[in-house]
Amino acid sequence: MSSRDHVDFQGGYFQGTVIGKADYHQSAAAPTALDALPARTAGFTGRDGELTRLLEALDPTASAGAPKAVLVTAVSGLGGVGKTALTVEAAYAARAEGWFPGGALFLDMHGYDDVPVTADQALQSLLRALGVQPEHIPATADERAVLYRSLLAERASRRGSVLILVDNASSPEQVRPLLPGGAVHRVLITSRDRLPQLGARLVPLDQLTPEDAGELLDVALRIAEPQDSRIRDDADAAERLAALCGYLPLALQIAVALLAEDRDMPVAELVGELAESRDRLGHLDDGERSVRAAFDLSYRRLPPGPARLLRLLALAPGPEASPVVIDTLAVGGTPAARDLKILARAHLVERGSRRGWWRLHDLVRVFGAGLSAAPDVWEEGEKARGFVLVYYLLTAGAADEWLRWLPGDPVPERFENRAQALAWLDAERAGLLEAVQWGREEQHAQAAGWLGRCLMMYLSWRRYFEDLYAVATVAQEVAHCAGSHHDEALAWDSIGNALRATGRVEEAIDALTRARALYQVAGNRKGEAGVWDHLGLALTKAGRVDDAMDAFFQADDLYEALGDVHGQAFVWEHFGNLASVAGCADEAIEALTHACDLYQATEERHGQGSAWNNLGATLCEAGRPEDAVAAFRSAVEAFKEAEDWYMAGKALQNLAVAPHVPGWSAHIDPVLLRAGTFLGLMEASFAYDRADAFAEAARARAWARAYFDAPAATAPPPPPAPTDKPAPASRPARKPASVQPSPPPPNAPDTAEP
Repeated sequence: MSSRDHVDFQGGYFQGTVIGKADYHQSAAAPTALDALPARTAGFTGRDGELTRLLEALDPTASAGAPKAVLVTAVSGLGGVGKTALTVEAAYAARAEGWFPGGALFLDMHGYDDVPVTADQALQSLLRALGVQPEHIPATADERAVLYRSLLAERASRRGSVLILVDNASSPEQVRPLLPGGAVHRVLITSRDRLPQLGARLVPLDQLTPEDAGELLDVALRIAEPQDSRIRDDADAAERLAALCGYLPLALQIAVALLAEDRDMPVAELVGELAESRDRLGHLDDGERSVRAAFDLSYRRLPPGPARLLRLLALAPGPEASPVVIDTLAVGGTPAARDLKILARAHLVERGSRRGWWRLHDLVRVFGAGLSAAPDVWEEGEKARGFVLVYYLLTAGAADEWLRWLPGDPVPERFENRAQALAWLDAERAGLLEAVQWGREEQHAQAAGWLGRCLMMYLSWRRYFEDLYAVATVAQEVAHCAGSHHDEALAWDSIGNALRATGRVEEAIDALTRARALYQVAGNRKGEAGVWDHLGLALTKAGRVDDAMDAFFQADDLYEALGDVHGQAFVWEHFGNLASVAGCADEAIEALTHACDLYQATEERHGQGSAWNNLGATLCEAGRPEDAVAAFRSAVEAFKEAEDWYMAGKALQNLAVAPHVPGWSAHIDPVLLRAGTFLGLMEASFAYDRADAFAEAARARAWARAYFDAPAATAPPPPPAPTDKPAPASRPARKPASVQPSPPPPNAPDTAEP
C-alpha cells in the first residue's frame, strides 16, 4: 500500500468501466475516552455512611491487606433513590485521591429500558473508549472480551489502575463480560436489582433521612438561585414536602425544579397540591423527569406473579404487612415467598421491623395503588382486601374475647393466653386501624364496622384514645346506616370514653347521653348500666357531683338487678373515687375496699389493680401511709399480671411518693426508675407524664429489677389479704349541692374502664 494520499493515472489507457479502491489508515493513534465521568449531581448531600463504604472498597491501600481485593462494588436500590449520584460522587473522590491514574470509564447500560445495552455492545463501546479503531474490533464477543482485558492489563502496566463505572445494569449477564481480568482495576455498578452473583461488595441504598432530605431541598434550590431562602424560611412546610416526596432524591429534585420554575410559589402551596392530589405521582413530574416513569421501568420487567403481588401489597393496611396478611392478600396466586424475593431483589419491597414483615416505600405504595385501580385488575384487589378484613375480624374478635375473659367463662380459642392476644393486637395495630377506615366504603362497611367493635376495649386499655375515637366514629357511622341501635350505642359509648379521657368532657357527656338513649331503645339493660357508669365518670370530671352520684346509683341498681357482680365492682370503685374527690375520705375508703372485694370475687386482676391503686391514694389522703403502701404494692402486682404497663407505672409512681414509712426511703429512687420503665413501654401515648415525672427514665432499664429484687428484710409489709366474699357496704351519702369537689391531688390515679 502506497503511503501517498493519491494515485496518479496520468498517461494510462482504459477500456470499459474503471473502479478505484483505496484503503486509508490514520497515522495517529485513535483517541481514548478515559476521563468519561458524568457531571456531579447538583445538591448532592447526605450519604456519608454509604460514601465511606464505597471509598473503603475502592481504596487500593485498604484492599492490599485484605485476603482478597474487592474487584466489584454493586450499589443497588429503588429507582430514583440516587444510586448514580452516589457512585459518581465516589468516583470523583477516588480520582481526587489519585487512586486511578489510568483513568475512568463510564457506561450506561440502560438495563431497564425497552432495549437495554447488551454485553456485546458494551464491549464495543469500551474498546473504542480504550482507543481501538472500529475496524480492529474483533468479530466475536469472546474475542472482544479477551482484547478488552488485555488492553486494561497493558494500561495498568503503563499508566496505572482504571475505574470502570457501569450504570443501570439489570442482570449479572449484562455485566460479567465487562469485568477486568486482574485485581488492579475496580468496577462500580449501579442496579435496581441486587447482584450477589458477581461476588461483589453489596451496598444497598435506602431513602434519605428527613434531615438530609431537607438539606437537599435547600441546597439544590439555592444552586438555582443563591438568594432563594424559601426552604429555610418555612421549615415546617419543607419537612412536610420532604415527607410527601418519600425522602426519595428523584422526587426531591423534581420538587426543587417545580419551585425553581415558579419563584413566587410558597413551599406550603406545593405541599398542599401534593397532599390534596389524587395523583401525587402525576405532580412529581417536571417534564424531563418523572417518579412514575422511574418506577414503571422496574415494574415492566417483573414476571406476572411478582407484579400481581406488588399491586396487592400496595393495598395492604398499615405501613408494613405481616406474613399472614401477605399470604392472605396473595391467596390464589403463586407462593408469596418466591415473589417477595424477586420484589426485594428489585428493591420494590423492603424488610419491615419484624422478621417476615415487609413494607413498601411510600411512593411505591402510591404507584402500586394506581396500578390496582386499573379496570382489568380492580376486582382482584377488592377481593384481596375483603380477605384481609375477614382475617383481621376473626383474629381481633378472638383477641377481644381474651381481654374480656373472666375466670369461670369458657376459655377463648385461637390464642393460648391473654398475653399472646395482646401481642398480636400490638403488632397489627396500625394495619387494624387502617382497615377499620375501609368502613367508609360501602362494600367493606359491615366487616370494618364489626372490626372496630373488636378493637374498642384494647384501645381503651392501651390508652390509645385518639385511635379509639377514630375507630368508634367509623363504627358509629356504619351502625347508623345499618339501623342497628345496639351497635350504634356501643360506638357512642366508646366515643364518649375517648372524649372524656382526652379532656373533652362536655362532648363526652353528650356522646354518652346518646349511647344511653340508644341502649334504652334497644332494650339492652347491661349496656345501659355501663353507660350510666361512664356518664358518672364524665360528670365527675366536669365537677357535677350530685349528677355523677345519681348516675352511679342508676348503674348500681341495674347491675344489681342483673346479678352482674363485675359491673357492680366498677360502680363501687367509681363511687369511691367520687367520694374521695368530694373530700369524704371515710366513705371513699369504705366504697373502694368493697370494690376490691367484688373484683376479688370475680378474679378480675386488672380491676383489682385499679381499685387497689385508687384505695392507696385515698389512704394517703387519710393519713394512713402503711396501708397506702400495701395497697399500691398490690396494685403494681395486679397490673403486671394484666400487662397494663401504663397503670403499673402510675401505681409505682404513687408508691414512691407516698408518705414515708420505716424502711421504705431506700426504695424511692429505684421505684421511680421502675415506674419510668413501665411508662416508657407506652411509647408516646402519655409522653408528658414521662417528661414531667421521670427525667431519669433513660437509665430506667438498668435499674428495672431494683424494686422487685429488694431484700425482704427491708421491703415494706405485704398487702393485706382480700376477703373471699364481698363485704356488705352502704352507698356513700349524697353530698349537698353546695359542696364543691376538692381538686385532685397531683398524682391522682386513673380509673380503669369496664
